Amino acid sequence: MTDRSPLLRAARGTAIALALLAGTAAVVRAETLSESSGHPLHLPAPALMEPAATGTHRASAVFAGGCFWGVQSIFQHLDGVIATTAGYDGGTRADAQYETVGSGTTGHAESVEVVYDPTRIGYGRLLQVFFSVALDPTQTDGQFPDEGSQYRSILFTRDPAQAQTARAYIAQLDAAHVFARPIATQIAPDHGFYAAEGYHQNFAALHPGNAYIETYDAPRLAALRTIYPQLYRERPVLAQQMGG
Repeated sequence: MTDRSPLLRAARGTAIALALLAGTAAVVRAETLSESSGHPLHLPAPALMEPAATGTHRASAVFAGGCFWGVQSIFQHLDGVIATTAGYDGGTRADAQYETVGSGTTGHAESVEVVYDPTRIGYGRLLQVFFSVALDPTQTDGQFPDEGSQYRSILFTRDPAQAQTARAYIAQLDAAHVFARPIATQIAPDHGFYAAEGYHQNFAALHPGNAYIETYDAPRLAALRTIYPQLYRERPVLAQQMGG
């Protein structure tokens, strides 16, 4: 597969600049985009669920599955999600910014931190939605047109129960052959999440007319609404836009 990530990063940068300066839907050159691969599926629920939450209404986990714009949008529309933050995880440096992560040399992956109420939606259900509509979990080191380790699919778990649930669910889906190829999504303990720049937060919600969003992310959000209507919330839970 041809590595188009430098060109796509430039196109995404142009989209961001136009959106910030004009305050309107950004424009991305159509030739940098192609039809998205990996069809959304209604996957079976995890056979192994984490223990029922008792005494807490707040938990968090980190999901990486390509460009964080679309992944954040999916979780923002889930009932039971309290907050989301687009950012970077999995790297070796003590900090992370878009330009350095985009070089593919820091070890970070574009990620989304999800804060949720485990009495309303559990980690297993978040996994089910993630694998169903947020990404193509069989794609290695990239998602759709975005290529490079910074776009890899990986679950950063924050406790042993999450790790156990994630491993069991991937094994369950692979054994059922629900995808044409084995799942490539990795699992690793979370060692440090860094929030992305403010202009990346809520990007899909704020710029629905962006060509990248229309091509790759809007169809997946529509699939979420269709496949999981009982989980879908119409108004997204928007992240606080930080500086940067």
